[in-house]
Amino acid sequence: MFYRRIQDHKFRQYGHQRRTCRSKRGCRLNPLADIRRAALDYLARREHSELELSRKLRAKGFEAADIQGVLSTLSNEGLLNHTRFVENYIHYRRNRGYGPVRIRAELLERGIAENLIVAQLNIADNTWLDLGREVRTKRFKSVLPLDFKQRAQQMRFLHYRGFTRDQIDIIFHSDD
Repeated sequence: MFYRRIQDHKFRQYGHQRRTCRSKRGCRLNPLADIRRAALDYLARREHSELELSRKLRAKGFEAADIQGVLSTLSNEGLLNHTRFVENYIHYRRNRGYGPVRIRAELLERGIAENLIVAQLNIADNTWLDLGREVRTKRFKSVLPLDFKQRAQQMRFLHYRGFTRDQIDIIFHSDD
């Protein structure tokens, strides 16, 4: 008790505020700066959508109203950009062998607007066909399906990966 009074006196003497919280994370004297710092840490690793970033920051215990304010500031500054996120995400998932339907669904889950997805994701592009052939060849080697069961298995695999029914049909008819 006596020790605490001495500490309080030293804090007041030098103009410092005494920390009143006892959490392991420490006190949040300026929550907006903490939110901004955490958001920039996430954005330094990879691009995020606004919804992803909001969820991660809420999981850290920040208030939703404060998060929205900081995210709008980051958007105005150009640090949080949906177009850039969509371009990077499509490039990343395409290189992992996923088709346009699956990529579109994943972007919708991340809170990206449909018009922005359609502008960046050209489903009718023939490069998706080349990617579908590569993915099928990588998974099943160069073995063409001999019977209906093998063909159905390969078609289900491509459908799971996010290729359209038309793309899958073209892939199999061109390989015949």
